[in-house]
Order: sequence, then structure tokens, then C-alpha cells
Amino acid sequence: MSGPIENLSFEQAFAELQEIVRILEEGSRPLADTLALYERGIRLAQHCHKLLDEADLRIKQLIPNGMGGYDEEDFTGPLDSR
Repeated sequence: MSGPIENLSFEQAFAELQEIVRILEEGSRPLADTLALYERGIRLAQHCHKLLDEADLRIKQLIPNGMGGYDEEDFTGPLDSR
């Protein structure tokens, strides 16, 4: 549980976050360790949220709005026809 969070994939960050939650729920760590784990957990959760937001943007499409601009809509591609 160390290293730069920004280099972690979503799966890695989420797994580490789950482990931190498990450790914190045990309640057997000294206060300083608990605070450090809590702070890293917050940063991991923020990183996961950021990655999910980025993934959401990748599945949007721009549609001409008829007024010279574009509107964003959910992507409807071949996977929707299953």
C-alpha cells in the first residue's frame, strides 16, 4: 500500500481501497496508522471516481445540434443491438 496513486489502474486502486476498508474495520491499528490509511483511502476513492468519470466521457458521442454546435448524447453503438 504505497506508491503513487495516479499510476494505479481502476482495478488496482479499488482493490487497495477495499483492503484499507477491511483494515480500518478491524480497528486494531494505532491512531497514526489509522489516519494515514484513511487519508490514502480518500485519495484512492477520488482516483477511482476520476477514472470512472473519464470512462463515462469515452462512451458519449457528439451529435450536430443544427445550430452550428454539438450536443452530447450517450453512445448507442453495436453493443446496444444485442
